[in-house]
Amino acid sequence: MSHDSPPVRRLADWDHDRLGRLAAEHATPLYVVDLDRVAANYERFASAFPDAHVMYAAKAHTGRAVLSKLLETGADIECAAWGELQRAIDAGADPDTLQYTAVNPPDRDLDYATDLAEEHPGLTVTGGARDTFDRLEARGYDGRVAIRINPGIGTGHHEKVATGKDAKFGVPYDEVPELAEELNERFDLVGIHAHAGSGVLHDDLDDHCRAISKVADMGRTVEDRVGGLEFVDFGGGFGVPYREDEEPLDMRVVGEKVRDAVGELEAQIKLEPGRYVVADAELILTEVNTIKETPAATVVGVDASLATLIRPAMFDSYHPIRNLTAPERAAEPVSVGGPCCTSADVFCTDRPIARPEREDLLAIGNAGAYGYELANQFHSQPRPAEVAIEGGETRVVRERETLEDVTRLER
Repeated sequence: MSHDSPPVRRLADWDHDRLGRLAAEHATPLYVVDLDRVAANYERFASAFPDAHVMYAAKAHTGRAVLSKLLETGADIECAAWGELQRAIDAGADPDTLQYTAVNPPDRDLDYATDLAEEHPGLTVTGGARDTFDRLEARGYDGRVAIRINPGIGTGHHEKVATGKDAKFGVPYDEVPELAEELNERFDLVGIHAHAGSGVLHDDLDDHCRAISKVADMGRTVEDRVGGLEFVDFGGGFGVPYREDEEPLDMRVVGEKVRDAVGELEAQIKLEPGRYVVADAELILTEVNTIKETPAATVVGVDASLATLIRPAMFDSYHPIRNLTAPERAAEPVSVGGPCCTSADVFCTDRPIARPEREDLLAIGNAGAYGYELANQFHSQPRPAEVAIEGGETRVVRERETLEDVTRLER
């Protein structure tokens, strides 16, 4: 791992001149991802858990450049939908190494997974409902399965990501031992899985470790019932600091806390970081087009919107914003919003930023996790281009959509 890789990258740490050149060449809004940072984040996480099998949770960012870089770095991939399975394979993943976590899977997802497993029996399918296993069996599947359990403890930055206590996710905790015995007769039961939540930082770490401990207890119970498991998968959830005054996790300390929470376990520990790997490796460049002084606020209009980055509207998420054109200007409280006709299209309200002027270039940070993944075409806005930085070079890894792309499937 690179020794010059800090535990968090702030907006001030990016090369502002390079970002300005990229915006001039490729226009805005523009996603910029640093693939070397992606690799460094993964390596830092993996080094904190030397005895664990660390898989990247693809749903955080399924761009081919990101997946390929992580595969090159040594990561395996965990997928939550059939499209992610296919994209991982397209990026170079060996299908026998993939893990598919099915959440209320549509028929096409299960059809794809069972067809894939016929040629690649190393594929592992994780189910969170008895119904899912019945549907797998009805398709003639008798291969590798894991049970997703609901530990009843949810953690993370927002209630919408506290999956560990959401009935949508996982088999109820008390039902797991009996189901494990049953599935051990019907399939090759290789593990159990849980995911307590997402965006876990210092304040949530104790609760997260309580959930891990509870899952480990169930792992030991299931091992006693069925005679051993290959793995117990504790999911991901480890966060990064989005706010400038938040401190990053010390992964060495986190590794010790997790090992203490797990205790003695014969099965291999699996972990699935997603956000931790990609969040601070990507930002959005956006240009100021409007400055409006009102009695209530100074409104700064930009060409990015909730179609570019929906997390502030969806999760009330904080993303750092920096004026790259003139960071030395005096900071003034401003509200930054995009061109969508909804009050939800706001990136910040009354936040001190080096006073923007029209045509200034702003950067919106920590956009790598669930940024482009949730980008959309609201207001018929084509999705932005994505440029990758790697080894000092830059290249376009995702073309900017056109209006023709937005409408080409219409009839």
